[in-house]
Amino acid sequence: YQEETYIDNTIRLRGVLNTMPDFARDYFRAIEPTTSPKTRISYAYDIRLFFQFLIEENPVYKRHSIKDFQVQDLEAIQPVDIEEYLEYLKVYDTTDVHTKETKQVTNSERGLFRKMSALRSFYNYFFKRQIIQKNPTLFVDMPKLHDKAIIHLDTDEVAKLLDYVESCGSKLTGQALSYYNKTKERDIAIITLLLGTGIRVSELVGLDLSDVDFNNNGVMVTRKGGSQMVVYFGEEVEKALRNYLETYRKAVTPLAGYENALFLSTQRRRIGVQAVENMVKKYASQITNKRITPHKLRSTYGTALYKETGDIYLVADVLGHKDVNTTKKHYAAIDEDRRRSAANVVKLREP
Repeated sequence: YQEETYIDNTIRLRGVLNTMPDFARDYFRAIEPTTSPKTRISYAYDIRLFFQFLIEENPVYKRHSIKDFQVQDLEAIQPVDIEEYLEYLKVYDTTDVHTKETKQVTNSERGLFRKMSALRSFYNYFFKRQIIQKNPTLFVDMPKLHDKAIIHLDTDEVAKLLDYVESCGSKLTGQALSYYNKTKERDIAIITLLLGTGIRVSELVGLDLSDVDFNNNGVMVTRKGGSQMVVYFGEEVEKALRNYLETYRKAVTPLAGYENALFLSTQRRRIGVQAVENMVKKYASQITNKRITPHKLRSTYGTALYKETGDIYLVADVLGHKDVNTTKKHYAAIDEDRRRSAANVVKLREP
């Protein structure tokens, strides 16, 4: 699976690069050893968008196509052009190349930050090698990122979610009931595994049958960057996985090429990230108003593990964080229970 994903992403990247200025290839070739194909694809889309902005909004380049740009054009850009680009990114229109439909796109703080990071990295490559003499991105502040509260399920909500997935068939009829009965054991296994290990959805869909070790109750996952690690699970996860393997997985004959996939879609292929995201959203929306995604289930596990152990290094290791400071930032903050108790500590009037 990992090799197939790598090949697919590499082909996609080549397709995007074919629409960009020729000199851009030098940059993407240089960052290849330290980035994944998925990261390079994101950077390629972000940097191509910058050239599209110049064509649409800058009179100097209104007769250009993206392929017309030369590396020297990077030097002609002023800091104010970069600031206008950041303003443009907040809301802009884009046209689908296939359907020709126009849709409005917005960027959050993190979206703006990522796109500016990509542009800075792009400029920095040519500036460091003295191919250009000016780097206007250095004179523009990075978008500010405000801390956000971690969205996760509370303990009672975790129980409600699992109970709902196990029993919601009593509330369904017709085709919805038929589909539920078909996928019930698979869905329970997926959600239980996400909640019980904190693995990423990309790691989950990449699992093969051979990655599951019931002797040690662990799954071999491929982390970001390609490293592999055994993540251990408890009895509840073991039960859900065994039940799935003896029912849904055993009854389905996978299509050629997907024989080893652990989790299969109703089309008998390896289940995809979007399918898992849609499935989690479907069930979670019935038990909470919180916007729950597979990543929020990962946050739920990380929060619970930290509360139970108080060991931030263990949480970082299990979640596969390369930098423990990332984990500290998210999980070592004052939790809601302590914050709530603070409300009664300060007395406004003597009793």
